[in-house]
Amino acid sequence: MKAVCWMGAGKVEIQTVEDPKIINPGDAVIRVTRTAICGSDLHLFDGYIPTMESGDILGHEFMGVVEEVGTAVKKLKRGDRVVIPFTIACGSCFFCKTDLWSLCDNSNPNARICETMYGYSGSALFGYSHIYGGFAGGQAQYVRVPFADVGPIKIESDIPDEKVLFLSDIYPTGYQAAENAQIKPGDTVAVFGCGPVGLFAIASAYMFGAEKVIAIDRFPERLKLAREYCGATTIDYTAGNPSIVEALRDLSNGIGPDSIIDAVGMEAHGTDAAAFYDKIDQALMLETDRPTVLRQAIQAVRKGGTLSIPGVYGGDLDKLNFGAAFGKGITMKMGQTNMHKYLAPLLKSIEDGKIDPSFMISHRVGIEDVPDMYKIWRDKKDRVTKIVIDPFREKGIDRLRA
Repeated sequence: MKAVCWMGAGKVEIQTVEDPKIINPGDAVIRVTRTAICGSDLHLFDGYIPTMESGDILGHEFMGVVEEVGTAVKKLKRGDRVVIPFTIACGSCFFCKTDLWSLCDNSNPNARICETMYGYSGSALFGYSHIYGGFAGGQAQYVRVPFADVGPIKIESDIPDEKVLFLSDIYPTGYQAAENAQIKPGDTVAVFGCGPVGLFAIASAYMFGAEKVIAIDRFPERLKLAREYCGATTIDYTAGNPSIVEALRDLSNGIGPDSIIDAVGMEAHGTDAAAFYDKIDQALMLETDRPTVLRQAIQAVRKGGTLSIPGVYGGDLDKLNFGAAFGKGITMKMGQTNMHKYLAPLLKSIEDGKIDPSFMISHRVGIEDVPDMYKIWRDKKDRVTKIVIDPFREKGIDRLRA
């Protein structure tokens, strides 16, 4: 089969690799019908997540049709159409039973690596380094799916793939970010980053009753989606004065947003001296992440407010004013998405017409186009907002916006 393989920082290739096989009785093999490039895939592409190995198959946003199931699989059969959550969970440990699926105790075969770095291991992830299990990802024609009776959700209607594909990650991730923000009716919420997760966080914040959502980014195509599709008030952070903290205060009756969502994470950009410092420190490996947005969010959220962090962070942060977080009495909630908790209700929201997640797709491509699209996605060229891949289409780029 063909697959998108990581070959080193800044380099991916399409390679012909061996088809996946059933290894354990609880496995299924899926023929992938649609997959996508996630913003967090860029952390791998840029070389910021350790333990990647040459030839690793990338991708954790995918769906498809069941080709084969192991002898222990009872809920799926050949021909079922399914979306696969990016987190891999056993369904039987303490954390799975308490809806903390992304913290599963049993799915990561490389738990010791994660424990060395973080104290404890979370769940395994598809296509996301050997820290998280080394499982082959979904930017491929076929994928082995462990715990197949636990993770996949069946799509039993004729709803198009592109409307449900993002149940695999970014829609639940944006929704959990809004839930973690502890939004109450009438609240003002700020969302840093209008990439796919940020856009879903904006839409979800309104679902939770927010009165005003303020979206911060620098790319016109993203700000336009945030404003015209999601209904947000937008700020281009490169536009100069006032500062983001001052602008958010002015837009929230002088007290700051009730909640802030950091949908950017470890590769944040900025225009101030701290952002320049972060770039130098990260280049010299003096810190692993660029916490530019996190600093601003801590400063900007109101006293007693909530900071929700769906943006991925990988390690050590520098020059973070934790005293401000303490002094203001803010709450922080963060972490990988507990995917399995949200699949059924968010599928219903799509089927009921409450949201059409395909609104953010800007490019449809074949698998041979993917290496170039990684660079376009990283550099935010060609008005890109979301790239969807047909792994059985060789080449051909469809641009959905002129």
